[in-house]
Amino acid sequence: MLSSLLRTSLGRLRAVGFLEGVSFLVLLGIAMPLKYLAGQPEAVRMVGMAHGVLFVLYVLLVLQVSIAQSWSWRKALLALAVSVVPFGTFWADKKLFQE
Repeated sequence: MLSSLLRTSLGRLRAVGFLEGVSFLVLLGIAMPLKYLAGQPEAVRMVGMAHGVLFVLYVLLVLQVSIAQSWSWRKALLALAVSVVPFGTFWADKKLFQE
């Protein structure tokens, strides 16, 4: 299942979108409270770095897929915009990234 998903650029976008969405939720829901409520900034450093890498990869994949599949500029812009909203990439997977 996973290997077939990673064979296409859209499949890679969906996989990275899922991981980016999970990392964003972990950053907001676990790492940030640990930093500010428990005085443990290490969690934000680790999760923040992973989230940053996944976010950049997500943006690059959105650009690649939007060009390869001739998405409208509105669809590409929406795919980018939802990445800064919690649960946004999960919504994009259901509404925008279906073949």
